[in-house]
Amino acid sequence: MSSTTPHQVSSTDKLDLRAALIERIGGYMTAHSIGVAAELGLADLIGTGTRTSGELAEETQTHEPSLRRLLRLLVAGGITTESRPGHFALTEIGSQLRADSPGSLKNFARMFSDPLFLTSWQGLRHTLSSGERAFDHAYGVGVYDHLAQHPETSALFNEAMSEESRYSAGQLASGYDFPATGTLVDLGGGDGTLLTAILRSRPGLRGIVFDSASGVAEAPATLSKAGLADRCEVQAGDFFRSVPGDGDIYIIKSVFQDWGDEESRAILRTCRAHMPASATLLIVGTVLPETADTSAPVMFLTDANMMVTTGGCERTESEFRALLEETGFTVEAVGDRDAGPLSVIQAVPASA
Repeated sequence: MSSTTPHQVSSTDKLDLRAALIERIGGYMTAHSIGVAAELGLADLIGTGTRTSGELAEETQTHEPSLRRLLRLLVAGGITTESRPGHFALTEIGSQLRADSPGSLKNFARMFSDPLFLTSWQGLRHTLSSGERAFDHAYGVGVYDHLAQHPETSALFNEAMSEESRYSAGQLASGYDFPATGTLVDLGGGDGTLLTAILRSRPGLRGIVFDSASGVAEAPATLSKAGLADRCEVQAGDFFRSVPGDGDIYIIKSVFQDWGDEESRAILRTCRAHMPASATLLIVGTVLPETADTSAPVMFLTDANMMVTTGGCERTESEFRALLEETGFTVEAVGDRDAGPLSVIQAVPASA
C-alpha cells in the first residue's frame, strides 16, 4: 500500500489511512490519559493480575463509569487489556508505569503530561512564528528558572529524568571501556543515577557529580543509598563558568539537547579551558540521522519538545562534529546507540 499513489488505494485502505491520521491527531488525548493513570497509580494497583474497574474506582476514589472508559482508551493505546467486560490487566508496555518496575517510567509519564508542558505546546505556533521558546512565552521565565522556583515540580522533574537515564546508564556502564582507576566527572549529572551505574561497575573509579544546586539536590541521597558516598563528590556549579579541573573522563549526557549552538559552544569552551589536556570527553545523547525517517520517532519528539521548552535541539553527527571542532576538540569515535537508545561521541582536546 505504501508504494501506491492516493488515486490507487482501495476504499478500505483509505479508511485505514484516515484512521491512522485521526489516531495521531488524538495523540495528546492518549498522552494525557497515560499521565493521569500514572498519577492515580493504576498500574501499581493492577500489578501482575487483573482488576475490575469497580475495584480500581473504589481504591482511587474515582467515578467508575468514567474510569472504565479511560481504561478502555488505554486498551486502544496498548497500555491495558480487557479480558472480559470491566476486567483489566497491564500489557508489557503498561507495566512500565508501575513504580516497582526496573524500567519504570511512571514519573516520566506524569511529568511530560503535566499542564506545565501541555501549556507550552499550545504555544507551538508562537515558536514557529518567532523562533522563541513557547515555554517562556507562557510562563514568563525559562523552564529551569521555573523549576528552581517550584521545588515540588523540580523534584518530580528530577525523578523523571532519573527514570529516563537508568536504562541508558546501565548500557553505557557495561558497554563502554571505562578505565579501572581515575576520576570521572559527570557534568549536568543530576541525582547521580548515571555515575552510580558506572562506579558500581568500576570499583577503582572515583566520581564527581556536577550540576546546578537544584539539579544535584537528590544526588547525596542517591549515592549514599548505593554505598558510593565515599567515592563520589557532589558539586553545585554553573558549567557556563567553570567545571572541575581534575577529571580523567568528562561525561555530558542529554545536556546539549537543552541548548542552542551558541550556548553549546560556550559549554564546550568551558570544558576545554578547565579539563586536563590528557582527559577524554564523552557526549552521550541522541544523534539524529542526516535525513529524517520513521525508524526512531522518539528522537524527533524530543527534538521538537526542546524547541518548544528550552530552545535547544537534537543534532546530527555532522553537527556535533562541527561544534566540537569549533571549540577545540577532536572527535575520536562515534558509537551509534552504544548507550541503549543513545549514542556516545568520544572526543579529546585538540593539539595546539
